[in-house]
Amino acid sequence: MHRVSGLALALFLPFHFLALSSALRGDAALDGFLRFTDRPLFKMAEWVLVVLLAVHLAGGIRLLVIEFRPWSGLRKNLIAVSGGAGLAVGLAFALALLK
Repeated sequence: MHRVSGLALALFLPFHFLALSSALRGDAALDGFLRFTDRPLFKMAEWVLVVLLAVHLAGGIRLLVIEFRPWSGLRKNLIAVSGGAGLAVGLAFALALLK
């Protein structure tokens, strides 16, 4: 979960830099890019990005807990909690988009 979300976030970075570079080209270029991204497909991609960030954060916290706490056999529970936390954050963001 942590590795897959990290890889997906790394694949997102060139697109993020493309968006930032449009701001450097001036107001018109940035406005054109923002109009282009004001489509349902990009809104869904934004939701996926937030879910990936939440899952990656939860997975990182799970790894820190595993490393710094004595091993107690709670691996499945930690995976379930971190996955559930990532999903909850993603759903909360999706609900905020609907308002």
